[in-house]
Amino acid sequence: MFQANWTTGTVFIFLGFSHYPKVEIIIFVLCLLMYLTTLLGNIVLISITILDFHLHTPMYFFLSNLSFLDIWYTSSALTPMLVNFVSRKNTISFSGCASQMYLSLAMGSTECILLSMMAYDRYVAICNPLRYSIIMNRRLCVRIAAGSWVTGCLTALVETLSVLQLSLCGNSIINHFACEILAVLKLVCGDTSMAQLIMLVISILILPMPMLLICISYAFILTNILRISSVDGRSKAFSTCAAHLTVVVLFYGTALSMYLKPSAIDSQEIDKCMALVYAGLTPMLNPIIYSLRNKEVKVAVKKLLIRNAFNTVLISILK
Repeated sequence: MFQANWTTGTVFIFLGFSHYPKVEIIIFVLCLLMYLTTLLGNIVLISITILDFHLHTPMYFFLSNLSFLDIWYTSSALTPMLVNFVSRKNTISFSGCASQMYLSLAMGSTECILLSMMAYDRYVAICNPLRYSIIMNRRLCVRIAAGSWVTGCLTALVETLSVLQLSLCGNSIINHFACEILAVLKLVCGDTSMAQLIMLVISILILPMPMLLICISYAFILTNILRISSVDGRSKAFSTCAAHLTVVVLFYGTALSMYLKPSAIDSQEIDKCMALVYAGLTPMLNPIIYSLRNKEVKVAVKKLLIRNAFNTVLISILK
């Protein structure tokens, strides 16, 4: 194999799920449905959060950030795969690959941090309800959101640059459906220990530590829930926490198994399936579990639909 630096003329070929032609069409349909559902759910959530002043609270401020993030995250991972499947090209340029790798890392890292901050917000709301508005004031919420975005984008930039400066082995075939950093790293010649060390350090900071904060927050939340005298109130709180934790386990569990698994374990096919879970499934579930099941959001959606229907009828009458 000859060595070559990354150049703007480099074109990469995705293997994707081409080894399984019978399953490939099923995966395409599922990914398309996940993507469309993710777009619809998150756009609806962002819209009602902006339009309904009753939802101008810290929780929905963070949820709208999460929705905006998930749209970009899913689009960066799934859109090129869907386009390639339809066009039957399965190729991507150097700039496209670098952009996709950076965006996926940036959005994924930001989501890890943001989910832990949302768990802290729920902890304050349930365990310190009287001081909630004082602690989670607007300035702090903006700083938390901005800090999550800046940290996620900077760590992704460091990881991406650590790989882009390495030399390729002349092989441009990526055994994945996207420019996932671990799959791209397999094309590199020479010593990759520094890039792997950087990824390990960042992965530890971005994955286990935020997840530990989430676990601690929910431990206090569950302890507080057990003190609720009402059986209905307790069961409702438990079901809400269970739903939130399901999304957290899906997202962090698959990401942890991808980025912190032992180097001896190398199954690219399993990695592809896991990537579909944290890049496609969890962004689709987030708006459903975190908000669209809430009574406040349902009321806001109904009001928005009624308002739009009324405006349409009024315009037609005036014409």
